[in-house]
Amino acid sequence: MANRLGGIRINKDEILSKSRKENKNKDLFKMEVQINAGNVGSITAIIIATIFFVTQSLIGDGMDFGLYAIIFSISAAGFIVKAIRMKLRRDIMLSIIYTLATLILSVVHIYKLITTYIG
Repeated sequence: MANRLGGIRINKDEILSKSRKENKNKDLFKMEVQINAGNVGSITAIIIATIFFVTQSLIGDGMDFGLYAIIFSISAAGFIVKAIRMKLRRDIMLSIIYTLATLILSVVHIYKLITTYIG
């Protein structure tokens, strides 16, 4: 089964075996599908949160910043994991930005709850 290519013997089974060892038997297609599924899930959550936010604002029940705190926390968590594993400046910056946005929105939401129901 070995072919000659430029004076180098190539064995298909050997190449596949090395590839499996490098990928530690991970199914790259399955990993890509899981990533895409997560992205679609995040986008869906953003759309639903926006619908709820706008609806709640229009009916005069105030603005629920807690919804967006949850949405931003999803991205923050994802970028934190990427920043830790990949150590790329872009991921580190985005993890900081999304984490700060999550914290600010959470504080605003909790403040509104306290002032509305206690004060």
